[in-house]
Amino acid sequence: MKRTQLYIDEGLFHRLSVLSREKRTTISDLVRRAIEKVYGRRRSSQERLSAFQDACGIWKDRTDLPPTQEYVRQLRKSTRMKRFGLE
Repeated sequence: MKRTQLYIDEGLFHRLSVLSREKRTTISDLVRRAIEKVYGRRRSSQERLSAFQDACGIWKDRTDLPPTQEYVRQLRKSTRMKRFGLE
């Protein structure tokens, strides 16, 4: 964990003080939680792998897409000749 210094106005400090007493935690903990909520946190490689595995196959039952090979072939189709007016 890294230490940092933060300047906040008195009103915000007062609200954080009251909230920290109510929740029986520190102002630092409240700030860390707020930052994590807004900016997210870095996920572990296991969490990323799990999210990837959850996403695999989610489009397998879609009927509005062309067959995979046809779709990939269309994406890879070169338009170079057409762009240079040679087609």
